[in-house]
Amino acid sequence: MDYQDILYDARDHVATITLNRPEVMNAFRGRTCVELVDAFQRAGYDREIGAIVLTGAGERAFCTGGDQSSHDDAGGYGGGRGVIGMPIDEVHSVIRDVPKPVLAKVRGYAIGGGNVLATLCDLTLAGASAIFGQVGPKMGSVDPGFGTAYLARVVGEKKAREMWYLCRRYTADEACEMGLVNKVVPDDELDAEAAAWCAELVERSPTAIALAKRSFNADTESIRGIGALGMQGLALYYGTEESKEGGEAARAKRTPEFRKYS
Repeated sequence: MDYQDILYDARDHVATITLNRPEVMNAFRGRTCVELVDAFQRAGYDREIGAIVLTGAGERAFCTGGDQSSHDDAGGYGGGRGVIGMPIDEVHSVIRDVPKPVLAKVRGYAIGGGNVLATLCDLTLAGASAIFGQVGPKMGSVDPGFGTAYLARVVGEKKAREMWYLCRRYTADEACEMGLVNKVVPDDELDAEAAAWCAELVERSPTAIALAKRSFNADTESIRGIGALGMQGLALYYGTEESKEGGEAARAKRTPEFRKYS
């Protein structure tokens, strides 16, 4: 595939997939999702690859979720694919399905759908600049699958509900304390730290790791079905005035008035 929204690099048995849309804080659109699925499958089933790194271009953001300027992406590559106009659910699935450990390398903002991606990766390393959080209920959106139910498995029910209901932001150290991040290092040491972790991973038995990953996933696999049902409901929600109010308010830089539509 001719990648436009991502970068793909493979060396020393490690594939690095970089969200390359720094002008929009590495927010994803339909094309981005299709490219991510292709890249993860390419790396995940390459016998020479022992670990996959997911990161964002630039210093400002890992990923800030869906690109609100091309939410429907109707005319773009990948637009219309998936229940909600972009196949982000396929991205979630492929991160879990590839038989290789996926490590998120986070600098800057990991917000909304970006926080979900970091959560879904097998391991997450963060630079000190990293900021995590959800924004759905502020924007007329939600992730009704892995982004909520699996998050609760990672950080606990109370913290996950706090993150979604209140839409607060959390520092890298706070994220590490709650179990969302494995380790925090200074930003200028993050690349070296990720490389060191990957060097250990590629020395391990690939079959043993694949079996371990499948086993870990088995306990939460029911979330995939719940998420598929939830995405159908989300598609209907996106068509309501209540949901549209979130985007309109953000573009107008005003406080949304959801209750007048509820």
